[in-house]
Amino acid sequence: MQNLRRFSQGIFLILFLFLFLQTESKGKDELGYPVKIFLDFDPLILTTTILSAHAAAKAFYLSIITIIATILFGRVFCGWVCPLGTLNNIVGSFKKWRSNAIDRDWYRVKYYILIFLLVSSIFSLQLVGIMDPISLLIRSLSVSIYPLFNYSTRAVFDSIYSSDIKGIVNVSESIYSVLKKSVLSFQQPFYVQSAFIGILFLLILGLNLVEKRFWCRYLCPLGAFLGILSRFSFLKRSVSEGCTSCGACDNVCQGNASPDKKEEWRDTECFYCWNCDDVCPQNAVSFGFFKKRAAAAMDLGRRRVITSMASGIIAVPLLRANPLSKSEFVHARLIRPPGSLEEKEFLKRCVKCGECMKVCITNGLQPTILEAGIEGIWSPILIPKIGYCEYRCTLCGQVCPTGAIKRLGIEEKAKVKIGLAMIDKGRCLPYAHAKPCIVCEEVCPTPKKAIWFEKAKVKDRDGKEFIVQQPRVDLELCIGCGICEAKCPVVDKPAIYVTSIGESRSKENRLLMDGY
Repeated sequence: MQNLRRFSQGIFLILFLFLFLQTESKGKDELGYPVKIFLDFDPLILTTTILSAHAAAKAFYLSIITIIATILFGRVFCGWVCPLGTLNNIVGSFKKWRSNAIDRDWYRVKYYILIFLLVSSIFSLQLVGIMDPISLLIRSLSVSIYPLFNYSTRAVFDSIYSSDIKGIVNVSESIYSVLKKSVLSFQQPFYVQSAFIGILFLLILGLNLVEKRFWCRYLCPLGAFLGILSRFSFLKRSVSEGCTSCGACDNVCQGNASPDKKEEWRDTECFYCWNCDDVCPQNAVSFGFFKKRAAAAMDLGRRRVITSMASGIIAVPLLRANPLSKSEFVHARLIRPPGSLEEKEFLKRCVKCGECMKVCITNGLQPTILEAGIEGIWSPILIPKIGYCEYRCTLCGQVCPTGAIKRLGIEEKAKVKIGLAMIDKGRCLPYAHAKPCIVCEEVCPTPKKAIWFEKAKVKDRDGKEFIVQQPRVDLELCIGCGICEAKCPVVDKPAIYVTSIGESRSKENRLLMDGY
């Protein structure tokens, strides 16, 4: 069973990584099977989305399969499927473990985290994506690890190419060509929080050198959710009278379930890895359906549970008692992807998985810091200076697992406004310096240009008069895609920039109200 479990873990990890690599544009405005399918099977995100938004994407109901599997077989998702759990296993195997001599009582922490997340979601605060293992893994790979891998790989092959050593260069270019067609991204992605998110992820993996599967044992809210469901599982573990309490099972237990304590073992912490069955010298351990199971009571402590619930309630006003929560306050640079729901509804659904950022073909979608408050940290924001919203691209809506970004057709997307371009006359070349420039109008993608010119007579320093074309923005036609800002030749601080005003998703964030 141990070998079968390892095979299962390997298959699901490879599948996850394959789908992750497929979650990017291949030259067409459609994706096959993005990695969001793993999120679709995540029952914790389904639960918190229903609690916070009172709705969920249809695909999310696939997570009912995970719930049924847990009730039938226990926490098999944690032990046999979860890609983050598999990575934790791999890192933990780098250290030789003599025994589980330290019996930490921290396993309750993940249940307190779960209670906090569930209670806060009841009051419409969606924070689960920060700690959900699947969302965390996708975000960490998308924003940090994968860009780092791309950058390092390209740097190595660029160095070999620069060496101009015949023979080696030919071989390296052949290998590089294969990598570009398989695992490397089309272009090098860059993200503003890449280092910070990467350090957090590496810290989570590094904790496995303190104790194997540290995250899974003590911090994972999805593990806690499945642990509660596993209390009702049909597949049960039993220990015969032949047990000599040698402790061999405790040394190989992945979930800190205390299997050596017989009737006091923690069934909610069992990953059903079968290690205890495989290693038992007396063959005293067995798993079977409908067996009588002796297990320790799940005692989380009434006071701590109440504290966790109170913390979830208090977190709502604590995180929202700021100007961002006022309907009349608008953050000019909070430009959401096309198809995004109204801001409050968007935050109720977005789980900060980062898939929309990964598929953005211009690299314009970046993780927020505090533009949307702490509640919206790591949610997507368009930064036109880094990359604009491609006019005929709808990939972000295709990969969003929760419906925070609606899936739009090309024609529908072309009508969606995500902001409005503004001209800084103090920096614009035709206005401020009497220099001809028509870049913003040339790159404007709308069929009828949203940027048009007004001819003006200007004078140079010597008093010589000549005509320049000064750009103007059509409020009705501009969709706020940001290509004009991205391509503006005034590179330090563009003379034309996009703000969120005029976005289709908001009735309040308008430059001109109806009737004006």
